[in-house]
Amino acid sequence: MLQLLKNIVGLGQTTDFKALVKNGAQIIDVRTTGEFQGGHIKGAINIPLQNLSGNLSKIRKDKPVITCCASGMRSASAKSILKSGGFTEVYNGGGWMSLQNKI
Repeated sequence: MLQLLKNIVGLGQTTDFKALVKNGAQIIDVRTTGEFQGGHIKGAINIPLQNLSGNLSKIRKDKPVITCCASGMRSASAKSILKSGGFTEVYNGGGWMSLQNKI
């Protein structure tokens, strides 16, 4: 059951986030502006989840995208929004603090 939940939110497969970033992946932090200002991954772009659909043009479609938030739930939603918006290479990075340790 836990593995099924991990697969649903995009955490089931092992992703080499370090290699993705090295190859130009964009990190999209979908937390609120206040949360982002309290700490974030260097170079991450802050687009709060509720504003993501209206700001897809700020994200390059020709580069991989890694979404992150506080725990991984909003970033899973963000991944779905991006996929629906035509982005093909999207990864749920989960919580920004744990993602930071993986890159």
